[in-house]
Amino acid sequence: MAGEVAKEETVVTKVKILKKTNVKPHKPLGKKECQLVTFDLPYLAFYYNQKLLIYKGAENFDETVEKLKDGLALVLEDFYQLAGKLGKDEEGVFKVEYDDDMDGAEVIVAAAEGIEVADLTDEEGTSKFLDLIPCNKILNFEGLHRPLLAVQLTKLKDGLTMGIAFNHAVLDGTSTWHFMASWAQLCSGSTSISVPPFLERTKARNTRVKLNLSPPSDAPEPAKSATNGDVIASVDPPLRERIFKFSESAIDQIKSKVNANPPEGSSTPFSTFQSLSAHVWLAITRARQLKPEDYTVYTVFADCRKRVDPPMPESYFGNLIQAIFTVTAAGLLLSQPIEFAAGMIQQAIVKHDAKAIDERNKEWESNPKIFQYKDAGVNCVAVGSSPRFKVYDVDFGWGKPESVRSGSNNRFDGMVYLYQGKNGGRSIDVEISLEANAMERLEKDKEFLMEA
Repeated sequence: MAGEVAKEETVVTKVKILKKTNVKPHKPLGKKECQLVTFDLPYLAFYYNQKLLIYKGAENFDETVEKLKDGLALVLEDFYQLAGKLGKDEEGVFKVEYDDDMDGAEVIVAAAEGIEVADLTDEEGTSKFLDLIPCNKILNFEGLHRPLLAVQLTKLKDGLTMGIAFNHAVLDGTSTWHFMASWAQLCSGSTSISVPPFLERTKARNTRVKLNLSPPSDAPEPAKSATNGDVIASVDPPLRERIFKFSESAIDQIKSKVNANPPEGSSTPFSTFQSLSAHVWLAITRARQLKPEDYTVYTVFADCRKRVDPPMPESYFGNLIQAIFTVTAAGLLLSQPIEFAAGMIQQAIVKHDAKAIDERNKEWESNPKIFQYKDAGVNCVAVGSSPRFKVYDVDFGWGKPESVRSGSNNRFDGMVYLYQGKNGGRSIDVEISLEANAMERLEKDKEFLMEA
């Protein structure tokens, strides 16, 4: 089937932490700092961004760990901000600070030799990843006293997992995968990375915003992970997470359907992203069984590198994303053909030009609001990551990942992550978090699964 549902299976993870070390840049860099800008600051109260790469092979685990640590020390010479800490200057402006005396990135080495790669790639959900990825439910502003990058390398029966936690106030998805590709490049024998990061954040926004951040006083006492002591939040309502795999053929069918009857006056065809977004928005709205008058919101975290004035290079290191919203009544959305939803999404994206970005920044700077990851609103569908990211090209020398997933952080009812499909081409994996009853209905939606 075109929208194949990942196989469900129960796996009990038994992960033993073997050691924790820190990795600094390979050579001394001296003292460096860089101001966080308006594009970075709203994410301070999000959780660390978590990714899990699952690999087969890598036969000699101890040698592999040392090779990865050596490569990390080299890549941190260019991406030194990830070896630093968050800080504030005397005026309360957040910044990234680096000094050779700092500890650097954290590397955790672990073993789960009773677990096979297939156990992790077949199962729905993210609870099994809890002990494989560091920084569970750690807020980004805790980077004031925590590493900004933590890596956990876990030995499996037939491979390894690389669980990575990045401080989201320091970088976005584009920067995350630029870093990962560069690290893999150095581990594969290159003497230098092909595209150094562009580190001058104030070129994108040179406004000093003062913030006074402290942990919420009404936060419940968190639970702790059995193996690494990281915080785990209780989840309500119960969510389920699943990956739905759409082949090239399914993606082409969706795109053809959306573009078959373009709205009157429209001259721009709907992109793959806009077409798939409409397909997902409609399906989730059906699955939620909303009242016709209930509003539903579609949110895209859009890359603004080419939208800002002046444009920033693709290698800009930091956050250069903004959330773009479009909203309508559920009844209207579901009563219209799919090109109606695609048109709303396309229009919202097109309108988000340099002027709109500048206005949004000025509005936020005049009244700074620190968002929580679940602030997107009720009945929201929010899209993160991108099938443009070459996640399956992250090869450290023993082969491409078997699977790439997001961890349990920053998930809420309606959170969607898009990844390139493992088979490449135009295939796309859609990872959806949804309230359990709605997920059950989505799994039976033949129109969504492309079985109709």
